[in-house]
Amino acid sequence: MSWVLLGTFFALSLVGIPLAISLGLATILTLVLFDLPLSLIAQRMYSSMNSFLLVAVPLFILAGSVMGRGGVSDRIFFAANSVVGRWRGGLGQVNIIASMIFGGISGSSVADVSGLGPLEIKAMEERRYPKPYAAALTMVTATLASVVPPSILMIIAATAAGQSVGASLAGGLGPAVVFAVMFIALNYWLALRRGYGDVVSTGFREAVGHVLIAIPALGAPVIILGGIFGGIMTPTEAAGMAVLYALAVGALIYRRVNWREVPRMIIDTGVTTGTILFIAMCASVATYVFTVDGLPGKVTNAILSLSQDPTMVLLLMGVVLVVVGMFMDIIAAILILTPVLMPTAMTVGINPIHFVVFLVTALAVGLSTPPVGICLFATAQVSGISVERITQAALPFYVVMLIGLVVLAAFPALTLFPVRLFM
Repeated sequence: MSWVLLGTFFALSLVGIPLAISLGLATILTLVLFDLPLSLIAQRMYSSMNSFLLVAVPLFILAGSVMGRGGVSDRIFFAANSVVGRWRGGLGQVNIIASMIFGGISGSSVADVSGLGPLEIKAMEERRYPKPYAAALTMVTATLASVVPPSILMIIAATAAGQSVGASLAGGLGPAVVFAVMFIALNYWLALRRGYGDVVSTGFREAVGHVLIAIPALGAPVIILGGIFGGIMTPTEAAGMAVLYALAVGALIYRRVNWREVPRMIIDTGVTTGTILFIAMCASVATYVFTVDGLPGKVTNAILSLSQDPTMVLLLMGVVLVVVGMFMDIIAAILILTPVLMPTAMTVGINPIHFVVFLVTALAVGLSTPPVGICLFATAQVSGISVERITQAALPFYVVMLIGLVVLAAFPALTLFPVRLFM
């Protein structure tokens, strides 16, 4: 039963039918062929959306959109450049730090590429960084937004796994820091070895000015993370506060948001949210079919026949997740694979929060890889560089990301320490 659904889904996707429709049609065909009631579709779709936590998804998308149009990305970039831009490879380090901070506002990798990408790539090119390298660095650092709180993908994965959204968001801090440090080290080594970038010092007064101007922008992640981890607000409430704060900063402080633009941003948010949640609804029906067919148990038995060591099991899962992330939309992959792999993780004693965070991190690698990496194509669009040239320039960073996954699998404390600290 499961193989009929998956085979039909991939066949329809390969001929160009949109992902959500392919998944929905494959599920309907499977229900009809195996004489399961079609009423399950409405029941499962409704129950999958009946969650207060999912309200956070459109709110974080809207907050990121408002912040992007409100000039927040510019302020964050110039502030980071004032602090670390004076060192060899400094503008690359600015790229990494700014992406991590902006990810702490938008929760979206694509928003990171769209908001910061043009500015970062242009600035790096002016400082004598090869444009393909600048585009590749922008692309891989944007994946940090999929892990650092308030990651939209982490919210979806935690909801699918039935785990605490706040704890899962806190768990994303560890991997985000690990990957950021590894990116910084690699960028410094490449800049030193290949002579990338001019070293330009910023005057003290100018640096202080950039940092002071960026303070209102930096208040957004403080409100979001402080509210959630301090137990003051739920993730959904924090998302609502982020929208209000973004509007205040963009319209009243930086004066870059025109109130007449707000309806357009709300409509765009609705379209994006509708796409995400329609995929989620179709995936919930597919998940039911997998459960009825006993697919989670079959997967558990197959993995346990290879190893019962938690670290090895995570690494085996990591191989599957990275490959799937290369070929499948990440939201659909999260919603389909979470209930399939979760029983295996529980059987060998893997902490559920560690599993959720590792799953999202491994799948996020696929955002920057061909053939369907959404960040890869978004970066190609904003930079004007071909996908092939960006991919070639990003090869060292792909290796670093894979090493990072091994580190996260071997050392669960990197994920769980922030959870124990803040939750």
